[in-house]
Amino acid sequence: MLFTIHPSNLVSALSTALELSTDGISRHHWRTALIAGRIAQHIGLDEAQQQILVYAALLHDIGAVSNWSEKQRLQNFAVTQDIYRHAEAGYELLKDSQQLGMLAETIRHHHDNWDGSNPFGLTGKAIPITGRIINLADRLEILLKDKVYIFEQRPEILSAIRELSGSVFDPDLVKALHEFARQESFWLDLMNPNYYQDFFRQIDGYGRMVFNMDDVINIAEIFATIIDRTSRFTGMHSRGVAQVSALLAKARGYSLEEVKLIKIAGLFHDLGKLAIPNELLENPNKLTDREFSIIKQHPYYTYRILEKIDGFSLIAEWAAFHHETLDGAGYPFRIPEASLRLGSRIVSVADVYVALSENRPYREPLAVSQVQKIMKGMADNRKLDGSVVGDLFSDSNTLSIVTEQVAQMNWR
Repeated sequence: MLFTIHPSNLVSALSTALELSTDGISRHHWRTALIAGRIAQHIGLDEAQQQILVYAALLHDIGAVSNWSEKQRLQNFAVTQDIYRHAEAGYELLKDSQQLGMLAETIRHHHDNWDGSNPFGLTGKAIPITGRIINLADRLEILLKDKVYIFEQRPEILSAIRELSGSVFDPDLVKALHEFARQESFWLDLMNPNYYQDFFRQIDGYGRMVFNMDDVINIAEIFATIIDRTSRFTGMHSRGVAQVSALLAKARGYSLEEVKLIKIAGLFHDLGKLAIPNELLENPNKLTDREFSIIKQHPYYTYRILEKIDGFSLIAEWAAFHHETLDGAGYPFRIPEASLRLGSRIVSVADVYVALSENRPYREPLAVSQVQKIMKGMADNRKLDGSVVGDLFSDSNTLSIVTEQVAQMNWR
C-alpha cells in the first residue's frame, strides 16, 4: 500500500503535535515557519532550500517536546547555554531517517549564534543558512504577544532583534527582515489564526511524495520515541502496543498490509500525550478530577492530528479510539459498540495489556496471571472486547511472544 501525501500535510500535522499544551494548541512552530518562509522569499533562497527550511521550522523544537520544563524555557527570548541540548536531540532523532533526515542539520544549528558563541563552534556563514533563518524567525516569534495590538509591538520587537544583529543573528538577514517588515500585512498574517491554512496551501506547491508502508512506520517510530520519553515509566510503551496489536491482528487473519497499518496505529496511539505535563504522567497518587480531565484529552488530539494526514482515516480511528469501550462509556468520543471497529478494539486490548505489564509510578509490573484476571473482568464489564482478550490469552504462542517482548521492554 502506498500513501500519496503532500509533505506539507504530513509535516504540518506532526508539527501540530509539537504545539500541544494543556490549554490547547499554540502556534509557535507555525508562526516560526511563516516568518522563516518570508525571509527566504525576500533573500531569494532557492526552492529546494526553502522546502527544507519550512519543514525544519515546523519541526524545529522536536528535541524538546517530550520535556515539559524545557518547552517552557524555550519561551524566553534570552538564550541560555542549555537551550542547545534540544537542538542536538532533534538532530539525533532525525539524522538517520530516510524521510526526514534532510531536516536534521538545519534543526541542529537553529540556535547557533552568528559570532560563534555556541557549543558547535560554527561562526558566520559556516552556519547553514536555513539554521540562521530559523534562529532569527524563532526569536522573533517568541517576542510576539497575543494580547497586545500588533502594531504597538512592532517597534519594540524590531529593536530587540536589531540589538543582537552581528552577535546572535546574521546581519544580512536582520536587514532583510527590516525591509519587508514595513509591510503591515506581514504582521497581520502572523496574528491572524485563520491565515495558517492559506500558508499551508501555499507550501503544498512543493508537490506530493509517495510513502510506502515502511516509510510511514519509520516516521511513526520517531514519534513513538518522542511520545514515550514523556515519562521514565513508558520508555517503550508505544512500541509495545504496536507489537502486541500487530500480533493480535495477525492472529485474526489480517493481511500483511493491515498488520502494518495497525502497527502504525499502535506507534501513534498516544501522540496526544504530548499535551500532558511530565509530572502528571509520573504522579504516583490518585488523580484528581481535573487531572484526569487533562489526561482524557490525549486520544482526542491523537485523532485530530492523524485525521489531517492523507490516507490516515483508518489509522486515526484505530489509534485514537483505544479508550473507547463497548458499553459506550469510554472517552473522549463515547462511541457505541456498533461503531467501534475491530482494529480499535485490538489496540485497546494491547494498550491495557502493555500498561499492566509495565512499571508505573504507583506499582511494579503485574504478573501475567494478574493481568489476565483484570482484563477478563474488564471484558465481562464491557470495557474491552472479550473475544480479543480471549485471543491474547488462549493462544499460548502469541502470549509467550507478547510476554517476552514486554519483559524486554521493562528490562530496558
